Amino acid sequence: MFGSIGMPELVIILVIALIIFGPRKLPELGKSLGKSINEFKKASTELQNTLEQEIKLEEQKDEKAKTPVATPPAAVIDADGTHGQSVSRGESGS
Repeated sequence: MFGSIGMPELVIILVIALIIFGPRKLPELGKSLGKSINEFKKASTELQNTLEQEIKLEEQKDEKAKTPVATPPAAVIDADGTHGQSVSRGESGS
């Protein structure tokens, strides 16, 4: 939890804190330190969640931009002006 701080180092730190702040202030100091750490964790978690949401929104925007937009087919006009219809010239309708 504390990385390279072992039990002897932790005891020395606590004894020094007890000498500096006294036995009455030490519990208050520990309580305020705990609250500060808790608030920091909440803020960092909130920031991480916000960043993840922004990344997801950007990915969705990128995917929408990559997908081709379906356009209705345009009317095809042949060289003879028949709009893509097959017309046989010279044949009778019966």
